[in-house]
Parts: sequence; structure tokens; C-alpha cells
Amino acid sequence: MLTIGSQIPDLSGTNQLGEQVSLRAHLGTQTAIYFYPKDDTPGCTAQACSIRDGEQVLANEGITVIGISADSVSAHQKFTTKYSLPFTLISDPERTIIEAFGVWGPKKFMGKTYDGIHRTSFLFDVNGTLVKVIEKPNTKNHAEEIINFFKENK
Repeated sequence: MLTIGSQIPDLSGTNQLGEQVSLRAHLGTQTAIYFYPKDDTPGCTAQACSIRDGEQVLANEGITVIGISADSVSAHQKFTTKYSLPFTLISDPERTIIEAFGVWGPKKFMGKTYDGIHRTSFLFDVNGTLVKVIEKPNTKNHAEEIINFFKENK
């Protein structure tokens, strides 16, 4: 997993509009990159909707949010349309970005162990330096977690 003080990786992926998006494209703004397991599942939907509902405050604070999962571009298109999500979702089916951030690995669910994406958020300052890792974000209040951290650490 990336550690505090690391620079935002020079990686890119395809967003829900089919466009290539560089993670470094937002240097100069505070950036939250969050990884989540799967579009349109209860926890992932709650998390995305929390960010959607906090979008105005996030924008006013100069915070850009990018969500990343291994779902396809078309799954991201459906997810953003269904829930009116106003932020970028990157599709990473090859797990290039997911593995570079170190969020792929063993998980347990209902007594079974399997490999998957660990729900984790990485907060970067305006210089692209990692300043906070949230390993178990509160899905229902994730926008608030992000906003509060950046407000308290200006």
C-alpha cells in the first residue's frame, strides 16, 4: 500500500465516458482517490451517494474525487447514470492502478476467503503528496470524512 509522503502515481485509466484520465491531472487541487469493490452494491452505492451529496462542499473546498474499481466502463456508465454521480469513476479491470495502490488482496465474507479490492481512500494534497489513508471509510458519511480531514489539515 502507498505510504504517507508518497507521490500520486503517474497512472491513468478509462472513465465512465470512455476518456483517458491521468491521476496526476488534478495536481494543484486536493484529491481523494477511493477504491471500492463493485458498482451498484449496497455499501458502494452508499459511499458514492455520500460523495454525490457532498459534491458542492467538496468543490467549494477545492477537493477532486475519483472512484476506482475493476468494473467495466459500461458498468460505470450505468452506475453514474442511475445515481446521478457527478465525479469521475475509473475502470481498472486489469487492476493496474488497484495493485499499484496496494488495495488488492485477501478478503473474508460470510466465512469465505477470496481476493478482492479493499475499500480504501487515499487523500493527496495540492502537490500530489499522500497525506492520509482511510482504510475503512464510513460508506454513509465518506464525503464528510474527506472534507473534515482537508479542513482540519490546511
